[in-house]
Amino acid sequence: MTSLPAISIQGLSHSFGQGELRKQVLANINLEIRVGEIVIMTGPSGSGKTTLLSLIGGLRATQVGSLKVQGQELCGASPLELVTARRRNGYIFQAHNLHGSLTALQNVRMGLEVHGQYPKAEWNLRARDILTEVGLGERIAYYPQDLSGGQKQRVAIARALVSRPQILLADEPTAALDSHSGRDVVNLMQKLAQEQGCTILIVTHDNRILDVADRIIHMEDGQLSQNQALVTV
Repeated sequence: MTSLPAISIQGLSHSFGQGELRKQVLANINLEIRVGEIVIMTGPSGSGKTTLLSLIGGLRATQVGSLKVQGQELCGASPLELVTARRRNGYIFQAHNLHGSLTALQNVRMGLEVHGQYPKAEWNLRARDILTEVGLGERIAYYPQDLSGGQKQRVAIARALVSRPQILLADEPTAALDSHSGRDVVNLMQKLAQEQGCTILIVTHDNRILDVADRIIHMEDGQLSQNQALVTV
C-alpha cells in the first residue's frame, strides 16, 4: 500500500491585506512531498517562500485551495486544529530564536514542553541526549551569549528535533553562518532527521547546501516553477 504524502498541496493561493490593499503572494501552488524526502525551496526575496512555509507549518490560516499535512486538511482548520498541527512539526529559523535567559538545556527542554508528548521526568534526559548528539554535550549549561553562531544554531536544531517531529521546516537556517558552520549545521540536520524518519523542507538562498536535497523546487512571484520542481539532485 502506498503511504500518504507528508505534504500535499493543490490549488493553494494566499493574499495579504484587504480591498485595494490586497496583495496576492501565492497563486495556485501545487506540490507533493513524500515521507522522508528532503526538499529545498529556492527563489528571490519576496517570492512567497516563507509564506508557503508558514502555511505548511500551521502558523497561518490557509485561505484558498487544499493543504494537507500528514493527511490533515489545514484549509478551513480551526485555531485548535492549527495548534495541534503545529505541535507535530519542528522549526528552525534564520534567527535561532533562543531565549537569552535560558541555558542550552533549558532552551531545548522548551521543545518538549510545547509538544507535551513526553513525561516531564524525561525532559532533562532527552534534552541532554540530543545536545550531545549535536556536539554540545559539554555546553548544556551555557547561555546563548556564550555560544558561537554555529553553536546557537545547533541548539535550535536540537530544540526542533528533540520531540521527534514528523516534519522539519527550516527557513534560511544557514544565512547567518559562515560556509563551514553552515555546512556542519545542514549535515547535522540531515543526519538527525533521517535517523528519525523525518520529512524536511528547507527555504534557502544558500547555493552551498543544495546538494543535501532529494529535490529542489523554485518559487518566483508566488508561483512554483514546475520544470524545476521535478529536478532531482
